[in-house]
Amino acid sequence: MKPKVLVLTGYGFNCDYETKYAFELAGAEADIVHVNEMIFGMKKLEDYQILAIIGGFTYGDDIAAGKVLANKLKNNFWEQLEKFIADKKLIIGICNGFQALVKSGLLPALDSHEKQTVTVTFNDQGKFEDRWVTIKFNKNSPCIWTKGLDLLDLPVRHGEGKFYTDNATMQNIINSNLVVGQYAKNGKVANGSYPENPNGSVYDVAAMCDKTGRIFGLMPHPEAFNHVCNHPNWTAIREQARRQNRKLNKLGLGIQIFKNAVDYAQENLQ
Repeated sequence: MKPKVLVLTGYGFNCDYETKYAFELAGAEADIVHVNEMIFGMKKLEDYQILAIIGGFTYGDDIAAGKVLANKLKNNFWEQLEKFIADKKLIIGICNGFQALVKSGLLPALDSHEKQTVTVTFNDQGKFEDRWVTIKFNKNSPCIWTKGLDLLDLPVRHGEGKFYTDNATMQNIINSNLVVGQYAKNGKVANGSYPENPNGSVYDVAAMCDKTGRIFGLMPHPEAFNHVCNHPNWTAIREQARRQNRKLNKLGLGIQIFKNAVDYAQENLQ
């Protein structure tokens, strides 16, 4: 049986169809569900194994990006979320979804899933960033979603993508290997270099998880690299495959993130 994914949508959400498509390519069954269907009980989180909180500009980014959505999560179906987490199910937050996860306290959840300890705020450059970046993944992270990944090119598109926290909390996060991915330059961590680090995130944080490795958030968009031709250098990738006499993998490499989750759900949540 295919794992079931709830792709949350609503006012100002984007990327719902791309995310549904990415999960389906990875072998899951995905439903796009309006946040109000959750609030009014028309859909139940318990019927799914994976929750995807997608990118966009939810509720117009009023107050701060992801803040209104975070409040809706906490005030309307927090008990469902707590049970979902206790049942060892999976959550991904992409871009605006990542912002909502940190502002609700679901990430990094050093002590509990209720207290916000980090934030994602305005880019250092003071403008919207729309470009492809390279992410270097932490092989020592407990993250289920990124197993086997090293370097991955993905697009970013955000105005509030800077990860920030105090030094003590950051050190705790580092020591726990909860920094899943960092912005990279020439195969190494970018060390704040712009535009490789497009927003000024401390420690070049692009992605993180909780201590279980099952709750995962990232600013880049893996669902937007679902086919090789999405990549800005895809013609060079195609030509390299031809010269090396190997078959071109038409799936975008971003799909591996979704496949890791689907494989986990099939093995552990059926």
